[in-house]
Amino acid sequence: MTSVFSGFGPIRYEGPDSRNPLAYRWYDAKRVVLGKTLEEHLRPAVCYWHSFCWRGEDPFALATPLFRRPWFDEPDPMQAARLKMDAAFDLFTCLGVPFWCFHDRDVAPEGTTLRESNARLDQMLELAARKMQDSGVRLLWGTANLFTNPRYMAGAATNPDPEVYAYAAAQVKHVLEWTHRLGGANYVLWGGREGYETLLNTDLKRELDHYGRFLAAVVEHKHKIGFKGTILVEPKPQEPTKHQYDYDTATVYGFLKRYGLEDEVKVNIEVNHATLAGHSFEHEVAVACALGIFGSIDANRGDEQLGWDTDQFPNNHVALVPALLEILRAGGFTTGGMNFDAKVRRQSIDPQDLIEAHIGGLDTLARALLSAAALYESQELCDARRQRYAGWDGELGRRIEAGAGLDELAALVHAQSLDPQPVSGRQERLENLVNRYV
Repeated sequence: MTSVFSGFGPIRYEGPDSRNPLAYRWYDAKRVVLGKTLEEHLRPAVCYWHSFCWRGEDPFALATPLFRRPWFDEPDPMQAARLKMDAAFDLFTCLGVPFWCFHDRDVAPEGTTLRESNARLDQMLELAARKMQDSGVRLLWGTANLFTNPRYMAGAATNPDPEVYAYAAAQVKHVLEWTHRLGGANYVLWGGREGYETLLNTDLKRELDHYGRFLAAVVEHKHKIGFKGTILVEPKPQEPTKHQYDYDTATVYGFLKRYGLEDEVKVNIEVNHATLAGHSFEHEVAVACALGIFGSIDANRGDEQLGWDTDQFPNNHVALVPALLEILRAGGFTTGGMNFDAKVRRQSIDPQDLIEAHIGGLDTLARALLSAAALYESQELCDARRQRYAGWDGELGRRIEAGAGLDELAALVHAQSLDPQPVSGRQERLENLVNRYV
């Protein structure tokens, strides 16, 4: 069956001098850098929700009838889902991406009961399995939508109603099992409404305990069914909930540590969520790597003049270099990858706009990776960092790191009349160094 994307592609690499809007200028998938191809470094994925389910709505406007796809006009919901899936795999193969991601409600319409919803999802994911086999496209991660339906207006795992908690658990069970069946590399829990609007009616400790138990149950079921992928939690500070319990990477780590899950669960970091939390993207990546919970990335960007999650495609490779350098330093992705959790703008109503958005996003990531790899290979930043901390490799540094106490250190300071003097951090020199590579 033909779709709106059938007449495009495959998109090919033509080099930085190409003027063709339907060609890659930097993303040469098979180019080897630091022992891996660009495809292996980036592990790019197309998301199902923004790319195929979004109708052009924003916080101040309803869906636009100009933002049309054939499946939006199909009255039979299951036929619409099939049209949408045909288009999705056409786009995946057009772009030549190795992965895709989905929520259950993206690929199949919700029924009147969970049993009916699961049956519809079964039909659509059986179709997806055949398309994956035919196309070679793999599943980066699956997840359950526990935020759109009104039943989840007060959260899922943190809902004050235990029946909602149980319903969410049943929904996650089914999607986790399908993610396993499809060979998914990860399973994500995006707690879009796991938080509170006001403390006046919230038992915060109880909700946190319920959230911890829910996540533990997901991990238990993962091992029961033999799923080898990674369980991921996606930090987000607010929106739609006033305060999310998974505010940022450090908050998630504290939560995981409290409930004994720090060795079982990692984070899926979204660029726009990092900035909404008041952090830089590279900060969130560095924290996750330092704490041993780095998992995967939702690649997008926000708008500095807008205060919500605009989910725009990345288009500034310079801004991404520090974060990709942190990923390279940590050894790169294992099960994770770069999922384009991004949508075109409301005025970009043509199917080709979506193709060009992904081309630009992939080129931006590839160009940033190439710059980060050159920096990493030069070792100049590593040498500067090593020199700055060189004292910790000396006798005093080793004694402190071995556990020297206050009495011992005080005696040493007095005995040696220590009078340490500040040393320049040379930040401007290092910023200039980065600029030579981007």
